[in-house]
Amino acid sequence: MRAPRTERSRLRRLFLVMVLAAAVTAFTATVPLLRDFFDLRVYHGAVDTWIHHGGRLYDYRVPGTTYGFTYPPFAAVAMLPMALMGLHTAIVVCLLLNLGALAVVLRLLAGPDWRRHGWFGWALAVCLLALFEPVRDTFSFGQVNVLLLALVLVDAWLLATGRDRWAGVGIGLAAAVKLTPAVFIGLLLITRRWRAAATATAVALAATALAAWVDPGASRFYWTEALWDTSRVGRLDYVSNQSVQGVLARLGETGRPLWAAAVLLVLCVWAWRARRAVAAGDWTAAFALTGLVACLVSPITWVHHLVWLLPSFAVLIRTGHPRIAGALYAVLCTSVVWLWFEDASGVDGFLGSNAYTWITLGLLLGLPVGQPRAPRWNLTRSARATAPALSPATPASTPGSDQPEPESGTDAATAAADGTGDGAAVGRGLSRSASSEPTGSTRPAAANPQSSSARASS
Repeated sequence: MRAPRTERSRLRRLFLVMVLAAAVTAFTATVPLLRDFFDLRVYHGAVDTWIHHGGRLYDYRVPGTTYGFTYPPFAAVAMLPMALMGLHTAIVVCLLLNLGALAVVLRLLAGPDWRRHGWFGWALAVCLLALFEPVRDTFSFGQVNVLLLALVLVDAWLLATGRDRWAGVGIGLAAAVKLTPAVFIGLLLITRRWRAAATATAVALAATALAAWVDPGASRFYWTEALWDTSRVGRLDYVSNQSVQGVLARLGETGRPLWAAAVLLVLCVWAWRARRAVAAGDWTAAFALTGLVACLVSPITWVHHLVWLLPSFAVLIRTGHPRIAGALYAVLCTSVVWLWFEDASGVDGFLGSNAYTWITLGLLLGLPVGQPRAPRWNLTRSARATAPALSPATPASTPGSDQPEPESGTDAATAAADGTGDGAAVGRGLSRSASSEPTGSTRPAAANPQSSSARASS
């Protein structure tokens, strides 16, 4: 049995966390916040003009810029409480909501054994996440990406644990706010989770219909004009666009046929790998792969959209590849793509300016699926397969196993019936922290920050 920590050891750890937290706070309070909550100012200004000044939702522009509201109308309906707040209050509320959503994401990815990491492990994880460029940009732009990720991962947890009744609600709401999460409805369809797919579709349509009832003119304009106008978002070749379309645009290839062919190929790879993951009962990997493909196929994927890569790092750690996860995570903390902000020509520009896209593509091709971390997991599953049926009140756990077991015999029976099991529940994720600690160098924000809201990023 491990000896209890001494008081000196606890004080050392507390001191280390305080120093690291102070350094991270100093960093995030200076460089990333040069984004000045730009996207939140778009949301707040558009909703305020729409409600209090009789303006049209999609006509608003942030003073001195050409950027306005570009999300689906339901996003504005969901943001209506901002009409009752000043900008500074809205910023505080946004930060609190993002912090809460990030806590949900970490909890779901960590799984049932989240307590064993202790306060020290979680404090280090939070500090490391604060250096992750997509996360820090989501906070400093006042974006909604982490909130949407939390909604989608709740559905992943419901599916992985056999609680299918409400699965799809989170995906449907997320897809009504931005179109990008609609790819997860595709995951439900290709894996034949018909009920969850129907629920997600119904929720998304109901939310869209509600927005149309609130403002028919805004809905008509969005779905017939604004959705197709990528100029409302920003340049396709802007270095922050880390999608397949961004790579092609920086090469000067703006034709739709080539992009469509590349997207079709990426979707085929995703469908094959996602089906394999679900067949192995690995819903964490299936949702991780879907987040990756959403970033790749969207015409515009700003850097802060890459919070969808977080489940992939959890999968890498869970399957025994913490060094790879740490190395890739460190690259995504460096803001390296901005070195080619002004000129992305040449071989170095092709490789460097698209670095985050290469990471996303590499994860799509090589992310381990259906491979639990501990060899004992396979033995445990085999033992369960031949064991007598458990009563619903009997816990189905194996002492000493590195992997969490279903909480009840009911869950085990559900898993056996559909052939998926819940061993890959969102939650087997952060069982270890990355082995290399990322650094957080960055460059100042561009003079004209890009609003991430768009048909492309949706």
